[in-house]
Amino acid sequence: MSTPRIQALNPPYADGVQQDFDRIMPPGIAPLKLFRTVGQNPRVLSRMIAGSLLDKGSISVRAREIMILRTCALCGAEYEWGVHVAAFGTKAGFTPTQVAATVHEDTQAWPAQDSVLIRLADALHATSSVGDTLWAELKTFYTDEQLIELVVLAGLYHAVSYIVNTTKLELETAAPHFDSYANN
Repeated sequence: MSTPRIQALNPPYADGVQQDFDRIMPPGIAPLKLFRTVGQNPRVLSRMIAGSLLDKGSISVRAREIMILRTCALCGAEYEWGVHVAAFGTKAGFTPTQVAATVHEDTQAWPAQDSVLIRLADALHATSSVGDTLWAELKTFYTDEQLIELVVLAGLYHAVSYIVNTTKLELETAAPHFDSYANN
């Protein structure tokens, strides 16, 4: 494990930073290392939290988390991938095989409506675009409103991946690692 390049803030936090942490974290849960690290620049933290798509949007928690997990896995962002598996994996209804399939390409683990999201994340990661055939397939399952949200999610989590990988954040204690699902 390498040393983080930017140290996470420790309490007590400046008032504005504490308010941002209170908005994003459930009551009684300490702020994640990601937020404490980005908190070194309170303006960026505030803007990042304001741009979050973890609220009830136009897509299901399951669709949201498939996009986030696959995007983070493709980017090698084990920190963020693990945080989302721990926080939302059960709520999204993922099996261990499906969680593993977000890291190890296995579209067989998914029903068609989910598999197309894996392929969307793959296409966006590889080409920053989506071909006409895949787009037509996406349109059979998702509305324009939902497709906008899915594409923006991929972009946001590329940015989050850049942060966690560049700053070399240490993994959260309660979050699984990629290799936790290597044999599923």
